[in-house]
Order: sequence, then structure tokens, then C-alpha cells
Amino acid sequence: MSTTATYIVTGMTCGHCAAAVTEEITALAGVEDVIVDVETGAVTVTSATPLDEAAVAAAVDEAGYALAGPRDLPLV
Repeated sequence: MSTTATYIVTGMTCGHCAAAVTEEITALAGVEDVIVDVETGAVTVTSATPLDEAAVAAAVDEAGYALAGPRDLPLV
């Protein structure tokens, strides 16, 4: 059973930003899908098992952006 988590990433402004973040997060073990909404900074990740937030933060950092944290409220 897959798990889905949404994170807030700061600093993204375009499709290139989204592609960089997607590439780094997709490289994490177990990641099945990554959906980036540049306008809101929301990054929704579907994975085989829950991901370690530090690993997600490191992947986002490697892409050149910052993880602001998990999103607690549903996207509107």
C-alpha cells in the first residue's frame, strides 16, 4: 500500500525548478510519483513506505531549494 505526503518547498518559480525538485526526490528509495505545484510550493510525494523527512529535505536541498515542512492542511 502506497503512502502520500505533501511538503512545502520554498524558492521554486518555474518549470525548471519543479523538474529539479522532482528529479532529486524521485531518486529516493521507494518514491513512486512526485507532483509539484510551483504556485503554492506544494510537492506531493507518493511512496511505497513513509519517507524520512530529513531525506526529503536533503533531496530538496540538493536541487537548490528549501523544505519549509510538511503541509498539514489539505490543498484547496
